[in-house]
Amino acid sequence: MIVKVDAKISSENLERIIERLQNDYKLKLHFSYGEEYTIIGVVGDTSVIDTDRILSIDGVADVQRVQEPYKRASRKFHPEDTIVKVGDVEIGGNNLVMMAGPCSVENEKQIIDTAKAVKAAGATMLRGGVVKPRTSPYAFQGLGMEGIELMKKAKEETGLPIICEVMSIEQLDKFGPHLDMIQLGARNMQNFDLLKAVGKTNIPVLLKRGLSATIEEWLMSAEYILAGGNENVVLCERGIRTYETAYRNVLDLNAVPMLKKLTHLPIVVDSAHATGKYWMVKPLGMAGVAAGADGLMVEVHPEPDKALSDGPQSLKFNVFEDLMQDVEKIANVLGKTFKKEK
Repeated sequence: MIVKVDAKISSENLERIIERLQNDYKLKLHFSYGEEYTIIGVVGDTSVIDTDRILSIDGVADVQRVQEPYKRASRKFHPEDTIVKVGDVEIGGNNLVMMAGPCSVENEKQIIDTAKAVKAAGATMLRGGVVKPRTSPYAFQGLGMEGIELMKKAKEETGLPIICEVMSIEQLDKFGPHLDMIQLGARNMQNFDLLKAVGKTNIPVLLKRGLSATIEEWLMSAEYILAGGNENVVLCERGIRTYETAYRNVLDLNAVPMLKKLTHLPIVVDSAHATGKYWMVKPLGMAGVAAGADGLMVEVHPEPDKALSDGPQSLKFNVFEDLMQDVEKIANVLGKTFKKEK
């Protein structure tokens, strides 16, 4: 349920609302402040609320029941766009962010050379995998903590905030304190114990869409994190599995404007995992920005043909630079703030 009150409501009347909802009905409240109205999101068994009693208080403009199962993620609860801060980088609102780096951190030279190249091209964050959920148990699984240390060196060299995936609560505890942002991959979108653990932290999180997840299932996963108290959630559309086999996944661009309507959380598009082919990354990345995404995540490698994972979808340095130039043109048309790192 949401209670819409005039932003100029008297403190006395606001306290009356809070007292009734918290003390009389034993419900939890979430506040979203706007210029004209304040939205009070009410979580719990709202069936016990006498809406007429709340509406009778001066300054209350409206009371609505929220039908969606996700409450904190709903734009009805939080009409204004959420802006997630990752270091000095702001994701959401009118900002456009670029997350770039290799699928897997392989060695010091590879990650530092890549970090310098993507920063020079204008990337605002450095991504790099240190643990890899691979289909085959014999494929490269990542460097673990050694990879984290290499990512930290790359950060020291470039100043770029770093983001890495975690796949378990143990990894969250071990890697989390060293990262500016954590990534929960598609295979862990509904790892509910991990979602709850992430919700107890204040670390910004990039939540990727599951392989076959519906929009509602995805938002419910975000709800787990938000319900735990961590409001620093960014969604990432990375393609879904369909019957098509010509490319890796199907990038669901419909999801971008749909999510913009349903939720206040920022949305990033990963056009690398969505396609699996380097020559498709650029056009679909541009399409994602044009559709309204708050940023892109792409994979960049100095020698994609030698990459230990996801080489076919990784961009060479010069191709990433071309992508950045074209994305900047789209950002300018849309009036997006595109701050290149220098």
